[in-house]
Amino acid sequence: MGKYRTKGSIALIITGSVLILVLAGLYLRRNGILCRTADKRILYAEQKYGLSICYEDLRMKGLNEIELKNLSIVPRNRDTLLTLHTLNMHLNFWKLIRGKIEVRNVTVDQLKASFIKADSMANYDFLFLKRKRETSSGQVQTDYAHRINRILNLFYGFLPENGTLCQIDITERKDRNFVNIHIPKLTVRQNHFRSDIEVHEDSTTQHWTTCGKVNRSSHTLKAELYAQQNNKIILPYLKRRFDADIRLDTLTYSLTKSEKNGGQVQLTGQAAVSGLEVYHKALSPETVNLDRGQVSYRILVGKESAELDSTTVVQFNQMQFHPYLKAEKKKQQWHFTAAVDKPWFPADQLFGSLPKGLFSNLEGIKTSGELAYHFFLDANFALLDSLKLESELKERNFCIVNYGVTDLGKMSEEFIYTAYENGQPVRTFPIGPSWEHFTPLDSISPLLQMSVMQSEDGAFYFHRGFLPEAMREALIQDLKVKRFARGGSTITMQLVKNVFLNRNKNIARKLEEALIVWLIETERLTSKERMYEVYLNIVEWGPLVYGVQEAATYYFKKRPSQLTAEESIFLASIIPKPKHFRNSFNNDMQLKESLEGYYRLITERLVKKGIISEVAADSIRPEINVTGEAKKDLQRDSIQ
Repeated sequence: MGKYRTKGSIALIITGSVLILVLAGLYLRRNGILCRTADKRILYAEQKYGLSICYEDLRMKGLNEIELKNLSIVPRNRDTLLTLHTLNMHLNFWKLIRGKIEVRNVTVDQLKASFIKADSMANYDFLFLKRKRETSSGQVQTDYAHRINRILNLFYGFLPENGTLCQIDITERKDRNFVNIHIPKLTVRQNHFRSDIEVHEDSTTQHWTTCGKVNRSSHTLKAELYAQQNNKIILPYLKRRFDADIRLDTLTYSLTKSEKNGGQVQLTGQAAVSGLEVYHKALSPETVNLDRGQVSYRILVGKESAELDSTTVVQFNQMQFHPYLKAEKKKQQWHFTAAVDKPWFPADQLFGSLPKGLFSNLEGIKTSGELAYHFFLDANFALLDSLKLESELKERNFCIVNYGVTDLGKMSEEFIYTAYENGQPVRTFPIGPSWEHFTPLDSISPLLQMSVMQSEDGAFYFHRGFLPEAMREALIQDLKVKRFARGGSTITMQLVKNVFLNRNKNIARKLEEALIVWLIETERLTSKERMYEVYLNIVEWGPLVYGVQEAATYYFKKRPSQLTAEESIFLASIIPKPKHFRNSFNNDMQLKESLEGYYRLITERLVKKGIISEVAADSIRPEINVTGEAKKDLQRDSIQ
């Protein structure tokens, strides 16, 4: 036994000695290994991205300290992108020998990053090169959970527990305009960080403060940003790039990453903003104010999907709701699912929370009763025709207590209407007996009434302002052509757009339009008959030709009660594009053959509604005789 014990001891001593010698050799050669590894990575980056990367000195001190001096990165034939005077990092030794980086302490001095664009050339173009990972079959490989996990692990790994970053400058410059973010000193002590920030944009200067906490072990980040001396933060660059002005009091954010069963990554946290002010003409003609906005989120990222869990809470002012959203990509086709279910809540919670400036016609409105909302969307881009869309706002004991700034019931009586083109008023006239061209509904030919209705909104008298199926079909068409090609608007929606929102062609208009339509139809603020009467008296039927009486005179020198079926169908056909009515005619002032299908469709509907007989329908053709002022315009076009 002693003999074997002696041999084992000798082997252990030899193995230990060899290991010590290897470690000693590695220690002595550590700077050479570090430089060769760095140079290899640098050469790869230089060749791939067209860069020149230089440094004066790179070395290891001890077993876990790296020092780098005078680093520069210059894209080929472009301005310098980055310079660094000194970097000193203390790493976790045990993780380092396993090939992982965990920064314990870092000191940075004079780091400058400059993103410069002159004319069409930028020194950061290489950052946007597309990189694809392909499988053996040639298809792009997606694993979103793996990507997110890798990025966040790298992010948390490089965040130090302690450190000092001095004289940090990040500059964006385009021609003569620039934004510079200057950090005099950012300190990190026991995972807590704080720094003052100077923001210079052209001739203006702002002073911000940021503070927060980073916990590497729990993969948690918490940060807060606010302006000094009770000023507002004005986000730079956006005014120049997007003509947008965004200001806020305080911005807070938190993020925690955890790994779940099945390879999923869970992201939880909170984002909150106070005193938000946003201006952009595409959003609203006025500054939009949001006193309080907050999102407490839970996101699950899988191999091919990302899901915003319904435990997520969105709050704006007094209003809270739980959205659900899932995006999944299979065989390069996206599948989106979204839902919101808000059970019964006080109605004024919604209308009192609408951001000021975003819904100008609803400002000051007071309501009572309760509301409930349901929304569901299922859009599989591989099967767009199967798209599902549900949206319903229900009411219980609902009542408008006060209209606020806009009388939503004004259409019930005579009111002044102003027509706009490109945001500018072109015609103003009363919709009622005091206007000489006003035509009561019972003085308009039933043929025209039904032709327009069957063309624009056949179920007008039976729905409550919305046609979900028409909206679903419009959305399918828009997604197929990847643009807004079809609207799905009802007559009520068109009325609201023209009477209340004609000046405001912006993103928020559709939502405000929907709320006003719902209020008018739910509360019966204006009868269906009066709404249709108003519609026929304000709709445009040609360049600056408004209302049915002007249209009947302009085209046919007739009163609205005298129009034939052919004339009525023609007038209905040009409502979508009234300024282009000439496109309906050939050079000989006859209607184009392309209108035959439209005439046949409307004629069939007139028969079903009992407006004309089948015998009369057989004789209807796309043939009209233009005798009014429109004839001169058509003759002038044919001569030209």
